[in-house]
Amino acid sequence: MALKEIIEQTVAGLGYDLVETERSAAGLLRITIDLPWSPPADGATGADQFVTVEDCEKVTRQLLFALEVDGIDYKRLEVSSPGIDRPLRHEKDFERFVGHEIDVTLKAPIGVAAAGQVNATRKKFRGTLERAQGNDGVAGWQIVWSDAPAVKPGQKVSKKRLPAPVQALGFTLDELKEARLAPIVSFKGRGASRVADGGTESNLD
Repeated sequence: MALKEIIEQTVAGLGYDLVETERSAAGLLRITIDLPWSPPADGATGADQFVTVEDCEKVTRQLLFALEVDGIDYKRLEVSSPGIDRPLRHEKDFERFVGHEIDVTLKAPIGVAAAGQVNATRKKFRGTLERAQGNDGVAGWQIVWSDAPAVKPGQKVSKKRLPAPVQALGFTLDELKEARLAPIVSFKGRGASRVADGGTESNLD
């Protein structure tokens, strides 16, 4: 059985989602897990729940056993929750993070679709994730952004300055090489603008 299949079956069997699997040349096996997510019921605003240290320890113990049974060679196992740059891989990931700022990298340059508004060789974009309706009526995705410079605290903005145009990039998941939550943190007070539970992990040699 392939390594990823072993990990997926073990993680899913304990009631978690496998977000990412990384294996380094130094023998580190890093597993990222999350709690399953379902769209909230109509009108409901369900708050995200986050993976705890206990969750990571439970998965670690089960993976140690499963990897030993299948004779998988590694030096250190690390199980953690997603960080603030969480990868988005599946349709449900995009549904979950509508309204969040994300970074996307296209498989191929935007080319003629840029229509002179951005560099035709550009592949990387950052914007707010939104649902979109294609010309063929099929629901899809887009990110929306403005290239206006950020306003510094206390800076006065001239009323005569024209706002930078808002731009949008529509895409399908097949067109993406990679998509992640944009790692944007606010230091106002003690909180963050988006907390994605970036420090929970369990690792064993």
